[in-house]
Amino acid sequence: MLCEKMDADFKDALKNKNAEKLSILRLIRSSVKNFEIQKQASASDEDVVEILQREIKQHKESILANEKVGRPEEVKRLQEEINFLKTYLPKQLSQDELKDVVEGAITETQASGMSDIGKVMGKIMPQVKGRASGDEIGQMVRDILSK
Repeated sequence: MLCEKMDADFKDALKNKNAEKLSILRLIRSSVKNFEIQKQASASDEDVVEILQREIKQHKESILANEKVGRPEEVKRLQEEINFLKTYLPKQLSQDELKDVVEGAITETQASGMSDIGKVMGKIMPQVKGRASGDEIGQMVRDILSK
């Protein structure tokens, strides 16, 4: 379903000659096709969400690099692409919702310290797949366990 929506948006961007959208949609479509070739099967919506999250993470790393070398126009372009990519992701969890999930997982796994991060993350990630970034979750788990 997500692939069909992206294909429809791609066709729309082609008709309207929207170069920015075309560029980013080509990038995503290419990543999805490469994934399907490796997997030798069609990509599910969950797979596409993972690909989108990976692209967003790479864009964020590029933003940091471009900020260091003083390229504000490139930073702005990359941020706009991130905002566009986020439109295809499921509704993201709020900080409060995420905190509830993290605290619930800590209670369930009976985690008591930083050495239990792996157990807690293993419990959380399947629950919030696509609705929160791993970096954000990891930081929140560390913050709560360090108290």
